Amino acid sequence: MLLLSIDTSIRGCSVAVHSDTGLLAAYDLFTDKSSSAMLTSLMRDSISHAGFELSDIDAVVVAKGPGSYTGLRVGVSTAKGLCYALDKPLIAVNTLQAMALQLAPFYPGHLFCPMIDARRMEVYAAVLDENNAFVQETQAVILTENSFENLLATNQVVFFGDGAAKCKPLFGQHANAVFPEADIKPSAKTVGQLGALAFQNAQFEDVATFEPYYLKDFMSPAQRKASTLVQ
Repeated sequence: MLLLSIDTSIRGCSVAVHSDTGLLAAYDLFTDKSSSAMLTSLMRDSISHAGFELSDIDAVVVAKGPGSYTGLRVGVSTAKGLCYALDKPLIAVNTLQAMALQLAPFYPGHLFCPMIDARRMEVYAAVLDENNAFVQETQAVILTENSFENLLATNQVVFFGDGAAKCKPLFGQHANAVFPEADIKPSAKTVGQLGALAFQNAQFEDVATFEPYYLKDFMSPAQRKASTLVQ
């Protein structure tokens, strides 16, 4: 098994190569530059440094979202193009589920709430247990002081991702709310880990019809401004 994984859920991009033995190569690059401008070279370099060529891969794994509309569109379009060109299957992984996998080994017995900023007091969030199973499915959440209060009443919950900073003024003092100091971003490393499980179970997407998991309808900057004025 040889998998090429791509994550462009937020600014920048992340690429990784996994085999049956584990992670072979990875690049995480988070800059203000366009994902599309960097992604091709990162894929080429990661495969080359792992000792293979693109034609050697068995599948392409992509983070399907939620996240940045533009970023997800770039990642999914690139992944689908590779699958068409190489005649390889496509595997899609939930971005938040892959993020939770980064921290699970360090917080046994906790729940995990990865968050991606969705502007103002809204975040894309999910809650997963230490086995990476969903406790609360992916959703857009408008944060208030009462957010997650039922879970926090009986569980220690780790909040992280670029949307988690919005939580601290609201319920950051709660005894069961945990905020890691590390800046946890989406990464193709854990996208590839979940992709390997999906590959073993032949959980492939229809390349022709697959679309990113935007979670919300896209709004242009002009539309967002108009919506704000109406409110």
